[in-house]
Amino acid sequence: MTSILAFIFVIGVLVFVHELGHYLAARRIGVRVLVFSIGFGPKLLKVRRGDTEYCVCAIPLGGYVRMAGEHTDDRRTGKPDEFLSKSKWERFQVLIAGPAMNVVLAIVVMTFVLYQGVDVPLYESEPPVVGTIAEGSAADEVGIRVGDRIVSVAGQVVENWEELLLAVRPRADREIPVVVRNANGTRELRVTPDSQTQFELGDLGIGPVMRPQIRRVEPGQPADAAGIEVGDVIAAVEGDGVASDELIKRINAHADQPLTLTVRRGETSRDVTVTPALVGDVGLIGVQISPYEVRSIDPGLIDAFGYSLQRNYEWSGLIFQTLVGLFTAETSPRQLVGPVGIAQLSGGAAQVGFVALLSLMAMISLNLGILNLLPIPVLDGGHIAILALEGMSRRDFSARVKERMLLFGFVALMMLMVTVIYNDLTRVAWIERLMLWR
Repeated sequence: MTSILAFIFVIGVLVFVHELGHYLAARRIGVRVLVFSIGFGPKLLKVRRGDTEYCVCAIPLGGYVRMAGEHTDDRRTGKPDEFLSKSKWERFQVLIAGPAMNVVLAIVVMTFVLYQGVDVPLYESEPPVVGTIAEGSAADEVGIRVGDRIVSVAGQVVENWEELLLAVRPRADREIPVVVRNANGTRELRVTPDSQTQFELGDLGIGPVMRPQIRRVEPGQPADAAGIEVGDVIAAVEGDGVASDELIKRINAHADQPLTLTVRRGETSRDVTVTPALVGDVGLIGVQISPYEVRSIDPGLIDAFGYSLQRNYEWSGLIFQTLVGLFTAETSPRQLVGPVGIAQLSGGAAQVGFVALLSLMAMISLNLGILNLLPIPVLDGGHIAILALEGMSRRDFSARVKERMLLFGFVALMMLMVTVIYNDLTRVAWIERLMLWR
């Protein structure tokens, strides 16, 4: 139920904002709007105000704004309040307004999210030097070792871990060249990233050097008594460097036994002795631990807006990279997500919290805005492309030509919908078990 409600909320807001863009742009240039609909199919709610009928329909997978004289086969009187009576520039403004509103929504929502404060993993901006390797992983099999510096992936130079992850994730189960450098020199390896998660994201099986960081200290508990503070980084236990999982195991196994932790605070390090208290059958010191170091950002409104622009710019680059990858077969169509997948993601985000759900909404809104601008007939970008072609040819295409273009776009869109819905269904465990061919 949580997934369904979260999905309806996210899709409802995105569709409303998109159609509102078309509606406001149409009204601004004097076009009469006949219908403003959220959803398709049977009308559940409707109300008429002036010339416009506002309605909510049963299938919440989109919406539409129907304008007077919008299509060539509509009954037209030549009145100035009809869509096709307007100039190409005015019609372009109406068509572009929907996707533009989705992009604006993504920026506004992310500004609000970032204004709440955010913790940024430090390793993301650090050079991609291998700190851990999963046994049997793609990297392990080709001989990548701890300490190697990843120089490039699939011909793309990577300066930090974030760039490395973005370069690898779209290329699951596809052999790619990976250039690594160490004390012995530079070499190129052919690696096939493993497919991970239900969305089939590429994974080399490597990770950065990550040291656990204290995120919360319970008053009166052993860690508090030992002088450990929020933000401290645990560099070692009894002189041994450990990851967060190993740190927790060591603490749990040493109830009522003193442990020496090497704590780094800022630029200084010191040894602290802490004795885990026996709680149930394990030792605890009263802290919450992050598996990696983070940098806390608490921006003002202007800074949050700047960070939002940067974040949306990075997301846009990833969207275009994915689109190009689909055409060049570097990215698997299995990574595409449809309504069921969005519902699953929305439900998961809603369980984390409202801020997480808003972050997901911003990302989907940006995707919707950009994808709607693709030059595919039926989409806003397709109509814009037809306008551009008519402008270059200095004549309007016939109704028959436009119908063929729209039919082509409809077929392409249906093929895409079939693909993403099939992907979604394979991610539902009980449905996948019925797919005997998989």
